[in-house]
Amino acid sequence: MNSTVMRRCATVFVRLSSYNIRPEQNQYTHMADKSLDQRIVRTPDICGGKPRIAGHRITVQNITIWHDRLGWDADEIASECDLELADIYAALAYYFAHREEIDQSIREGKAFVEEMRRKTPSKLEEKLQGKT
Repeated sequence: MNSTVMRRCATVFVRLSSYNIRPEQNQYTHMADKSLDQRIVRTPDICGGKPRIAGHRITVQNITIWHDRLGWDADEIASECDLELADIYAALAYYFAHREEIDQSIREGKAFVEEMRRKTPSKLEEKLQGKT
C-alpha cells in the first residue's frame, strides 16, 4: 500500500475515532491518544508473534476473518469483543498494509487444520458411520 493511501486511511481513522461515546459509561473516551502503531503490536510470546490488538489476544487475522470472510461490520466486532471501534479500524488498516502476510498466515492455518483433520478423524463421525 502506498504512503498516500496510508495517510488517507490514517486521516479518516483519526476523524472517525477521535471520540467514542460509551453509553454504559456515560462519558466521552478520547481515542486520539493512541496512534495506529500503538494499537497494533507484535510480541514474540503472545499469539505466536502475530500482530494483535494491544492489550488483547485478538489478532489482526481474527479481525480480518470476522470482517471480510464472515461479514461482520466493525461495530459488531467491537461490541462482541469489547474493543474500541478505533482498534478494529487500526487492525483493518494494518491488514490492508500487510495483506499478503496476513493472507498467507490464513492459508497456512487452513492447511494445518485440514492436515489435522486428515490425520485425526472425528470419533463422532466414526460412530455415526458405524466404524467403532
